[in-house]
Amino acid sequence: MLEQDGEVVKDARRAASIGPEVFSSYSSSAMSEAVVPDTMVSPAVSSLYGEKTGGPAVDFSYVGIDAILEQMRRKAMKQGFELNIMVVGQSGLGKSTLMNTLFKSKVSRKSVMATAQEKIPKTIEIKSISHDIEEKGVRMKLTVIDTPGFGDQINNENCWQPIMKFINDQYEAYLQEEININRKKRIPDSRVHCCIYFIPPTGHCLRPLDVEFMRRLSKVVNIVPVIAKADTLTLEERDFFKKKIREELRANGIDVYPQKEFDEDAEDRMINEKIREMIPFAVVGSDQEYQVNGRRLLGRKTKWGTIEVENIAHCEFAYLRDLLIRTHMQNIKDITSSIHYEMYRVRRLNENNTAVAHANGIPEHHLAAHEM
Repeated sequence: MLEQDGEVVKDARRAASIGPEVFSSYSSSAMSEAVVPDTMVSPAVSSLYGEKTGGPAVDFSYVGIDAILEQMRRKAMKQGFELNIMVVGQSGLGKSTLMNTLFKSKVSRKSVMATAQEKIPKTIEIKSISHDIEEKGVRMKLTVIDTPGFGDQINNENCWQPIMKFINDQYEAYLQEEININRKKRIPDSRVHCCIYFIPPTGHCLRPLDVEFMRRLSKVVNIVPVIAKADTLTLEERDFFKKKIREELRANGIDVYPQKEFDEDAEDRMINEKIREMIPFAVVGSDQEYQVNGRRLLGRKTKWGTIEVENIAHCEFAYLRDLLIRTHMQNIKDITSSIHYEMYRVRRLNENNTAVAHANGIPEHHLAAHEM
C-alpha cells in the first residue's frame, strides 16, 4: 500500500510540473481507472506514451477499442462544427430576436448590420451572416440565413421559389466540390441544415401561404415550425392553435422535423413522438434581462408581470432550444446530408447521365435498363 501511495505522489508531482491542461487530462484518466479498476492500458500502449510499466498488475485482456471515442472527440474538437440555420417568416414576427435568444449572442443579421429603419424589400432577398462561437472549448461556425421580404407583399404567389433556389444552390455548390478530381480535404458546408418557419399568432389556422411553403420546402430541408410571439395568445388559444396546425400538417401531407420515417429505433421513436406532439413550438424571444425573485432572467416585461423566456410554464422556447442545439443538432445535420442532399445528388447525376446519353445518341430506354 505504501509503495502504491508513493507511485501516486510521484505521478501527481510529475503531472503538476507539465501544466494544468495535461494535469486535468491525467486526473480524468485516474478517475476513470478508479471507477473501473480492471480496465487498464496494455504495457505496449503505456510505454508508447512514456509511462512506467512496473506499476500495479496489468490487464492483458484489455484491447482498447473504447479509446476510439476519445480519438473522435479530440478530432472533432480540433475541426470544430458547422451549423446553418435559415429563418423564414413575414416581418415583425421576432426572427432576429429569437436567434439572438437561442445563442445568447447578437447573431442575427439585424443585430450585426444595424442600419436605419429597414424598408420592406420589393422582392425576397436571401442574406446570410456567419459567426465563430466558442463554448467550453467547443468551436462552432454558425451561419444565420435571413429572408427579408417573404410574405410581406400584396401578391405572395410563388414567394417560396427564391428560397427553394437558394437551398438547391447550396447543394449544387457542395456537389461540385465533391466531384472535383482534386477535391478539398474538408469541403466547406454551406447546406441549409434547418429552416425555422415562423407562423403568425392568429389563433385560427394556417394561411394558404404557410401550407404551400411548408409543403414544398419540407421535401428539401428540415422544417421546424414555431408560433411566433406566443405571449399574444391565452393558454387555451395556444393549445387550440397548436392542435389545429398539427391537423392541417397531416391533412396536407407535410412532414416537418423530426420526420417519422427517419426514426432509427424504438428509443428514437419514443423521444421523437413526444417532440411531434409539441410541434409547433409556441415561443417567445427576448434578449433583455430582468430581475425576477432575485434572479436575472431573459424575458418580456409587461404591466402584469414578466414573461420568462426559459420558463416552460410561460412558453416553449426551452424545448425548441433543446431540439436544435442540445439533443438533435447532429441528427439534423445527418438527415440533411444523408437524405435531402443525397436525393438532390442522385437527381442531378441522373440528369447528367441522361444528357450525356442523348448527346451520344443512346436511346433513353437503354439508359434506364442500364441503371436498373
